[in-house]
Order: sequence, then structure tokens, then C-alpha cells
Amino acid sequence: MAILIPAAAGAVCFALPLAQRWTGPWRGLSSARWLLLAAYLCLALHCLAGGADAPVQAPANVERSVKAAFLYKFLGYVEFGAGVDAAGPLVVGVLDADDIAAELSRITAGRQVGARAIAVRVLHEGDPPAGLHMLFVGREAERPGAMLRAAQQAGALGVTENSDGLQQGGTINFLLVEDRVRFEVSLPAAEKSRLKLSSRLLSVAYHVNKGGS
Repeated sequence: MAILIPAAAGAVCFALPLAQRWTGPWRGLSSARWLLLAAYLCLALHCLAGGADAPVQAPANVERSVKAAFLYKFLGYVEFGAGVDAAGPLVVGVLDADDIAAELSRITAGRQVGARAIAVRVLHEGDPPAGLHMLFVGREAERPGAMLRAAQQAGALGVTENSDGLQQGGTINFLLVEDRVRFEVSLPAAEKSRLKLSSRLLSVAYHVNKGGS
């Protein structure tokens, strides 16, 4: 099953495959499947809003946009621990992935999670993660482990896009599985960050590392 996303009027359409299938009308979808669907629909609506001259996205740009949409949706499935700002905007720091930072800024403009606005902050190597709710570390980062450990201490959700992202200290790591953007989750990393992840989020993860033997 795939969602067909039209580009500009008269332009070529392309399809994004969903990671899970569903049956019946959309109202019959479980809340877990809505997490996946909402991320792709968020991307679709963003593309449709581009106007008649909007270009058809290349595969690399589709991957970037889907990851940005997932980052936005993740914020609604995490409870942050004590010591993290519980009243102001939800702050997402992005390290060495300026393209995803720009896409996330576009997707979240004017949107909220609950009653909270979303702020996107571009980071550089060595910047402290203080005040962040989420840290996304791009694959080009030189010292991802140090940044992710600092994010854990600050109580932020660490998200990566490397094959060893969870081993580096990330709580969520993006994967490409049969050309689909999926994600894996580390519960030990979430515990170190004092985060509570929704069971709905875990149910649509490609893999959940529960720790132990």
C-alpha cells in the first residue's frame, strides 16, 4: 500500500510506500498506524502547498522530508522527565543536517504539539544541548557519541540516522528498509534520558532494543 502524492498540476506524481498495511476505512486505523500515516500525510500536505510551480522531489529529498515529518510526530509520543522545560516551546536541535533542519522548520511552521509551539535550532559541534527537548544528529557529525551523551544528561530525546546510532547513545535511529524510512528504538537510552515513550510509538518501530541479554 502506498500514498500517492500529487506534485504540481500536470506534473508527475510519485508514491511513498507505507511501512505497514491497513484494511478498512481510515477511521478503523489503530492509533499506532496513525503515527506512520500522519508523518507521510504531513509530507503530502506540505508538497501540495507548494503551488503550481513546485518541483517533483528527488528520492533524496523525499527521504529528508519523511524524516523531518517523523521528527515532528515523535514529539507527541514522548513524555519528558523532570528538569526539562515543561511550559515553553518544544525545542528541536539539529546537528550537521541543515537540510533536515530547514525542512522541519517548514513542516512545523504554525503548528503545535498540544498547546506548545515548536522551535528548530541549528547546532554546531560542541554546542551544549541545554534547553533542547530533541536532538537530531546527522550522519556527517564528527562526534555524535559526545553530543548524544550530553543530550541524555539533559533529558533530551536523541535521534540519529546511522547504522550504529543506538550504540552511539541515540534513543531513536532512522533506518532505510527496502527503500522505506523506518526507525528503531532503544529503551535503555530512553531510561537514561528520563523519557517515557508511548506504547503507540513502540508498536510501529521496526525494532525495539529492550536491553538485557
